[in-house]
Amino acid sequence: MGRGPVQLRRIENKINRQVTFSKRRSGLLKKAHEISVLCDAEVALIVFSTKGKLYEYSSQDSNMDVILERYQRYSFEERAIVDQNIGGQANWGDEFGSLKIKLDAVQKSQRQLLGEQLDPLTTKELQQLEQQLDTSLKHIRSRKNQLLFESISELQKKEKSLKDQNGVLQKVKQPCLHQANIHRREQLNETTHIHNQEQQNGATTSSPSPTPVAVLDSVTTLNIGSSQSREGAGEEPESQPSPAQANSGKLPPWMLRTISNR
Repeated sequence: MGRGPVQLRRIENKINRQVTFSKRRSGLLKKAHEISVLCDAEVALIVFSTKGKLYEYSSQDSNMDVILERYQRYSFEERAIVDQNIGGQANWGDEFGSLKIKLDAVQKSQRQLLGEQLDPLTTKELQQLEQQLDTSLKHIRSRKNQLLFESISELQKKEKSLKDQNGVLQKVKQPCLHQANIHRREQLNETTHIHNQEQQNGATTSSPSPTPVAVLDSVTTLNIGSSQSREGAGEEPESQPSPAQANSGKLPPWMLRTISNR
């Protein structure tokens, strides 16, 4: 006689149930491996025992995460197509309602953080709000201090760089300043020497010369002496020309003008 169908039901004996689970699990994993090798299929097997222990298997060329991601994408696309065919407008309305509720909650929380609409809150809710604000302030101060320290460090680096550049420029500038001072001193000494020479030349050219009046007086004295000697000898004095006429042939014109004026 043939063997009749076996009725499947839960094994009541705990030990027998554990032994059966171990045997069937091994056989199931073996069958999954065989189908993946023989049929070149991507197989992912997940089994949880009654104690919550996980047993899994995936194909050699595939990863469990890749297979699960593919399954989720495929099932999501299938559900999206089905939902679109049934009626997407109802889903849009539900999504709009949920988004509106979230928006109202966010706006309410924002107003409470600004100190508005605090009357309906209880003492416990106010304490939670206060703790939230303290935590936010700590994060803000910590971020502000971090930015200040970073800016101070950056400024210190710039200061050090500028000091180094200044030192290099000072080393380059000192020989140039020394040469400029030497050139300036040479120019100053040359200018002083030229000025002294000009003063000496001016003193030599400005020596006193006999004035026309002194020359005229000497000439007149000579003429008077000769006329007296002639009168003493008994000779009549001849008409003497004027000093200007007597010396007109010898004196320059500017002296003649001086004599005629006198």
